[in-house]
Amino acid sequence: MTAITINLDNIIQLTNDQFYQLCQNNPDIKFECNSKGELIIVPPTGGETGNRNIEIGADFVIWNRQAKLGVLFDSSTCFQLPNGANRSPDISWIRNQRWNTLTNEEKEKFPPIAPDFALELMSPTDKLKETQAKMREYMENGVKLGWLINRKLRQVEIYRLGKPVEILENPHQISGEDVLPGFILDLQFVWQ
Repeated sequence: MTAITINLDNIIQLTNDQFYQLCQNNPDIKFECNSKGELIIVPPTGGETGNRNIEIGADFVIWNRQAKLGVLFDSSTCFQLPNGANRSPDISWIRNQRWNTLTNEEKEKFPPIAPDFALELMSPTDKLKETQAKMREYMENGVKLGWLINRKLRQVEIYRLGKPVEILENPHQISGEDVLPGFILDLQFVWQ
């Protein structure tokens, strides 16, 4: 099942509050909204992708509990990006100092902030060009480090703010660099 994009142009332009309410009224459907105001219905992942997502997430949770430098989010968390898009990375992270600038209401709804880090794990139904465009959108909105993990090609695309994309072929591990200090993701189980 692939994502479905609905163009609402000339019909309605959803405000952030209306988009939030749409999501609350339809909790069984995962929505995103791009910067053009198009509504995207995101399909659920399959078993293999879901397993890899939770395994990767576990590594992040263990690191974050020890480092205590920020706040982690799962794929159900939607962020209001500065360009107007509402996006949900598979895994994302925000430094404590930035997260703590938000009000309790902003934290409770869809936070109006771009994460410091965003990860997308390609599922078999994802289209590479669309996922790459999503990664570029994250970077254009202030994400400092992004990883696009493509299990099918055994590649990791590393996105860094203000720098060209680096593509790693079949890496054994990747580093969180200065954005996620001390974090190393072992990719051996991802490629299995």
